[in-house]
Amino acid sequence: MAPDPARSFPSHPIRGVQARYVRQSGCPCDVAIVTVDFEPGEEGVRLEVAPDATVRGDSDPYYLALFHAALAEGVREELAERAPGRAVALAVVVHFTVVHEVDSREHSFRVAGRLAAREALAREGGGPGEAADGRRP
Repeated sequence: MAPDPARSFPSHPIRGVQARYVRQSGCPCDVAIVTVDFEPGEEGVRLEVAPDATVRGDSDPYYLALFHAALAEGVREELAERAPGRAVALAVVVHFTVVHEVDSREHSFRVAGRLAAREALAREGGGPGEAADGRRP
């Protein structure tokens, strides 16, 4: 069955979504902190970096590109699980990224992408941090 284009995600811009995945209880540790917007766009998930985006920490362009790609992959994975059959037409616009020189890795950003998508789905139907039925995510 084809997805209903009238129910594509997101139905409206969802801005200022913050995702934080920090786990420092052993090796390897994880640090990924981002602020992104979910903007309606073309079919699929496309990642964009805002012209005025800020990066705090190690901003080696090679690793930053890997981390941002993992962030987008995490968004795709979470949407596939939480909104199966729903059309996705989305631009994820990155505004802020924290990269730790030792503890940031692709896995960290993949999890942060999943957390960002979860928050955006919850906010789509209600106020910030609320699901459509009023529950907290």
